[in-house]
Amino acid sequence: MKKAVRHIFMLLAVLLTGALQGGVWAQEVEQGVAQTEATDMSAEVVDVEVSDGATEASEEPEKLDVVGLIFDHINDSYSWHIATHKGHHIEIPLLCIVRGEGGDWHLFSSAKVAHGDSYKGFRIASEGEEWEGKLVAEGGDGALYRPLDLSFTKNAAGLMINALLMVAIFLGVARWYKRRNYSIYEVPRGFVGAVEMLVMSLEDDIIRPSVGKDYKRYSPYLLTAFFFIFINNLMGLVPTFPGGANTTGNIAVTLIMALATTFVVTVFGNKEYWKEILWPDVPVWMKFPIPLMPVIELFGVISKPFALTVRLFANILAGHTVILALTCLVFISVSMGTTMNIVMTIFSVLLSVFMLVLEILVAYIQAYVFTMLSSVFIGLSRKEHHAAHKKN
Repeated sequence: MKKAVRHIFMLLAVLLTGALQGGVWAQEVEQGVAQTEATDMSAEVVDVEVSDGATEASEEPEKLDVVGLIFDHINDSYSWHIATHKGHHIEIPLLCIVRGEGGDWHLFSSAKVAHGDSYKGFRIASEGEEWEGKLVAEGGDGALYRPLDLSFTKNAAGLMINALLMVAIFLGVARWYKRRNYSIYEVPRGFVGAVEMLVMSLEDDIIRPSVGKDYKRYSPYLLTAFFFIFINNLMGLVPTFPGGANTTGNIAVTLIMALATTFVVTVFGNKEYWKEILWPDVPVWMKFPIPLMPVIELFGVISKPFALTVRLFANILAGHTVILALTCLVFISVSMGTTMNIVMTIFSVLLSVFMLVLEILVAYIQAYVFTMLSSVFIGLSRKEHHAAHKKN
């Protein structure tokens, strides 16, 4: 009897335990199914969000286009970009002047063709197209063509601003001399004194020794060339409006200035200068019938404006490029980690400051060298040393 009761209690205990375990297992299964469904739903939501581009964490940060940034600065443009705030470009639109295929002239603001917009068939060629960054239009056959473009671009505006600044500086200096009391010896101070010191050093150290006795005839041009280049070089180092235009780093600008010096040398060169070029003092067989020496001398005449053009253009362009590349190190090193970014930021700032100070010195040196070479070329076209040697 006792054994039967014991077996009954043991059977009830087993059944109760199984029931409890079955309930727990059922709850776990239900919770697992619920978690699986929730996981599936969250996965679907994530997939939808990723597919729609709404999840910013899954997107890779945009990489800085260093080459594009540098070329945006050194290239010419139809508007004067100042800054970008929350994706909005703050810029000064400039005047576009173009002649269409039919011969009609069109004047409009560059804001109408900015950022891929089109106006009366004119637009700015996008990246990868022919004439990238320039105004283009579609002809009657649907093909792109380059219209006659006389637009007032950023470099043209920068040249005008810098020229007006130079005029204002010299009018201010001239006003001081106009008010000067000539009965009392008065030495200019401050900014006027610095300008006078610079003018006198150029006059005494470069122009007079290089040109010769009639140096005063060429001093206005040479001094204008120096200060125009110097002011444009300095304004190019200013990062925002009214500076920042890469005027002297544009080969078209330096070419025109070099041609101006060549024009002075060609027009005002004396007979002795042209005799040395066309009929130099060498054996006749080197001049006729084979004009070997005249060809060499004419090649030297052509190489002078080339040297003036490339020297100024290359040095200023290289300086701007190096400063921008050093500045971009701060943004390039972000993906390298916090420590590396801090180190590279300090390194970039120090080198950028050093290069900026060096570029201020280069701005003066390049203006000085251009003036010196122009003075030497003009002096060589004015000297009459051969006639003096014959008299002796």
